Amino acid sequence: MTDAPAVLPPLRIGPLTVDTPVVLAPMAGVTNRAFRRLCREHGAGLYVAEMVTSRALVERTPESLRIIRHDPDERLRSVQVYGVDPATVGAAVRMLAAEDRADHVDLNFGCPVPKVTRRGGGAVLPWKRDLFSAIVHAAVAAAEPYGVPVTIKMRKGVDDDHLTYLEAGRVAEDAGVAAVALHARTAADHYSGTADWSAIARLKEAVTSIPVLGNGDIWSAEDALAMVHQTGCDGVVVGRGCQGRPWLFADLAAAFHGSDARVRPGLREVAHAIRRHAELMVEEFDDELKALREMRKHMAWYLKGYVVGGELRRELGLVEDLAHLDRLLGQLDLDQPYPGEAAEGQRGRAGSPKRPVVPDGWLDSRELDDTFRAALAEAELSVSGG
Repeated sequence: MTDAPAVLPPLRIGPLTVDTPVVLAPMAGVTNRAFRRLCREHGAGLYVAEMVTSRALVERTPESLRIIRHDPDERLRSVQVYGVDPATVGAAVRMLAAEDRADHVDLNFGCPVPKVTRRGGGAVLPWKRDLFSAIVHAAVAAAEPYGVPVTIKMRKGVDDDHLTYLEAGRVAEDAGVAAVALHARTAADHYSGTADWSAIARLKEAVTSIPVLGNGDIWSAEDALAMVHQTGCDGVVVGRGCQGRPWLFADLAAAFHGSDARVRPGLREVAHAIRRHAELMVEEFDDELKALREMRKHMAWYLKGYVVGGELRRELGLVEDLAHLDRLLGQLDLDQPYPGEAAEGQRGRAGSPKRPVVPDGWLDSRELDDTFRAALAEAELSVSGG
């Protein structure tokens, strides 16, 4: 083991300081309170809750209030808000700040899911520069009296012919956001191919007074270090790479503090993490069946690379309660050591590039017209955009 000087200084987001410049990306159905706790137990950083829509917050729907719940010991409570109406976004951010429900608010301009983009939201919204600017200004103005910093997370643009990230970054900087994060893919890329880290470097050159964070294809601590060295970014945002690997945050903390220590769990340690995750999910949902059904998607991520057997994998993907989970975990060969490369790399399905689904005529102009203003009223989904 070797130790060297820290790779980056602490990340400063407005008045907040994050000692390890690592951010857990908000992921619908994944970064709930249970998973955030599990990640915090392994490492350090800023852990962002699942995306929640501004309308749902303003209406105080039970699900939106569950999403923004934080543990008492979550030192920096971070919430990501999605919205397409400046007034509604402003009202949601004001609620979070005035009622002391968050220490940091992130705005989502990166979601590529068709149910969001077909109504002009998520990753395709910055194409309408006046709408983008109005939303960002509204959020910053709502949060500023309470000292709550606002950041944005975005993609490169709609597709390679409709890039928005450099202009959006400068607009956000001028509007007073505390940091910008770039997932270095377009909406059309979805999660396919290789993230274009050179775009992060270009954004870093364009946005000079606030931190620029990089996101995309960080599957290991070594990937995070490579992104920093190649782009000059001030920190990294980790999404799919930590699915089934909450200990990745221990690796990242070690790497950014100059250590080559890494967590290499055997199957016994993985099984313990699965059981701990399941317990926390039961606490989160207060419904054992719902909690274990939510756990099912995590099983393949946790067990990637380990010898499990097709039938047992299938049964774990159908687990219904803690007793059932215990029986299945007891059938694993828990003496298996860490399988190395087989357990690493990409998690989940990357898919293939997709033509972005946008409102008819959306790309004809950079400005918003009355037709789209009416349509955008329907884009405020009930809770989460995925």
